[in-house]
Amino acid sequence: MTSDPPPPYESRYETAQVSAATTTGLVLAFASAVLINLAYLREHDAAADLPVLSMRRPLQSARLLLGDRSWLLGFAMESGGFLLYVAALVLAPLSLVQSISAGGIGVLAFASARIAGRRLARRELAGVLLSVLGLVALAISLVGGNAKEGKGEIVPIVLWLGITAFVAIMLVVAGRVRYGAAVAYGVAGGLFFSIGDIATKVATQGGVRAVFAVLLLLGYGLGTALLQIGYQAGAALTVAGLATLVTNALPIAAGTVILDEPLPTGALGVVRALAFVAVVAGAVLLARPQAAS
Repeated sequence: MTSDPPPPYESRYETAQVSAATTTGLVLAFASAVLINLAYLREHDAAADLPVLSMRRPLQSARLLLGDRSWLLGFAMESGGFLLYVAALVLAPLSLVQSISAGGIGVLAFASARIAGRRLARRELAGVLLSVLGLVALAISLVGGNAKEGKGEIVPIVLWLGITAFVAIMLVVAGRVRYGAAVAYGVAGGLFFSIGDIATKVATQGGVRAVFAVLLLLGYGLGTALLQIGYQAGAALTVAGLATLVTNALPIAAGTVILDEPLPTGALGVVRALAFVAVVAGAVLLARPQAAS
């Protein structure tokens, strides 16, 4: 009876190298999520105290935001978090990075409750617990295997981003009356952020795909603008929570659907799928509408 020869040293070294890169990317993703969600709180408190912001007066609104030191600090924190996020995407698949980022809403929930001097409600605690369980399940799904990268085809990627932009615009135009300004702007902002996230991953693949950097700038620019307006209509956990939910849920799905990032086979694949469901469900529980503070 013969056994298969062990893989060559170079192959085993490459496997360890890929695993280390993925782990580093996920650590950067978590640091990015913490920094960005803390930035959301600072931006919310600053924007809520400013005169009314409007997409119809972009220059005036921009001057108001840029003239506020507290908001600028929050924006600088968010920008730092974004740079960590880009570094994470260079090292790890989009769906895994977004799953880690989804856990950031737990940071947002704890910090907003602490600032408001209140305890987390049962629903919020359940959301935090689900997010943590999802992150644990994600870590388990990475044991014994490598996270595989995917690129996907340009046409499905562009179609996905186009439909996302259309839904976001419809929410801004007609969703305010039906769902309220805080919910409409929060979800629309999250949709544009998801465009930026997916475009960032595609742009980091290099070559001709670097042109997606244009969509990266548009997505993050419009998403940031909509969040500031939403902050004046609702609580930080509602507006930023909904934005975070959408921002993470769509790229997690996009990683598998349009970027061809495969799930592990067997039991690890089931655990990975459950991890995705858990972090999204936790974000849904945390992102319930709240009145503005």
